[in-house]
Amino acid sequence: MLTRARRQPLRTGVVIQDYTVDEEGMGEAAQNPSWLVRKLETALRKGFSRAYETVKVDGDDYLFQLRVAHELPVQTYDGMFSVPIEQLDAIAADTIRAGMKLAAAQGAGFGIGGLLTVVPDLSLLAVITMRTVQKLSLIYGFPYNTDDETAELWVAAASAAGVDISRELLERGVVNRFVPRVIQRIAARTSVDVAEKWSGRIIPLASSALGAGLNYYFVRTWGNRAAAHFREKHLQRRAKLNEAASRGTLIIDPGTG
Repeated sequence: MLTRARRQPLRTGVVIQDYTVDEEGMGEAAQNPSWLVRKLETALRKGFSRAYETVKVDGDDYLFQLRVAHELPVQTYDGMFSVPIEQLDAIAADTIRAGMKLAAAQGAGFGIGGLLTVVPDLSLLAVITMRTVQKLSLIYGFPYNTDDETAELWVAAASAAGVDISRELLERGVVNRFVPRVIQRIAARTSVDVAEKWSGRIIPLASSALGAGLNYYFVRTWGNRAAAHFREKHLQRRAKLNEAASRGTLIIDPGTG
């Protein structure tokens, strides 16, 4: 049985509702895997929704961080298309590693309780993962200020999750419908994968290292897939910009800014 406990502040500045699972719930999870899948799907959906609605990476602040930390000579995200691609790749790799370390530390802490803490753990993992994807989008020059840009960000998230959203793409113009449906698809697919890999966390105490390892590789997998997605888009746009420059023409692309 899932019971609600106190609200618990976390280091990232995000406040996530704390959940516990009593002994009856742990027995049900062990005997009925679909019960665990449903709980995990709910946690993932809440985490991704929170990353979309309230704790997304601020583009202006992050651009300032990139300029200072990496001495990038850019004033807007359009400038990322003049930065050597090798430098962007290195920044992206550092960003993925930072997300992996944060997720591993969070997984180790929550993992001590086994299934008692798997729901808040997964909700926060979804936030960490999606913020990593957002940063990768910005690193490769793709902000998400408009509805079209936001929709493209979630297309990348679905790609990172290995989810086919070809049907949902028909509604990408209506972002308030498109994004929740994509989040639902991602949560449904990912919850099944996670339930299979995290079954060992039903045993408390012994699962701290397991939780750290699973979170670490979760963010690594998503981060690498998302980076590949944005890198390919970046190279395509860079080629268009170079071609236009050689012809002395100007490309105005509403998808960047």
